[in-house]
Amino acid sequence: MILEIITPEKELYNGTVTSVKVPGSAGEFEILNNHASIVSSLINGNIRVINDNQEELNFNIKSGVIEMQKNKIVILAE
Repeated sequence: MILEIITPEKELYNGTVTSVKVPGSAGEFEILNNHASIVSSLINGNIRVINDNQEELNFNIKSGVIEMQKNKIVILAE
């Protein structure tokens, strides 16, 4: 999957990943390869990313929106 995490100041991440766990407004959820299309608001918390090298990366956000479509994930975060 391709992941982009963008803030108003800069692009935090742009690359391929195997897993993304986000703090959704209705609860934490994880997106894996071939996940159904989804759009959700995000709340204050941690985005956990597992990249293709199986390294774990963490990004703290205050709020945001996530969209997943055709194995491309875009997160607009604050």
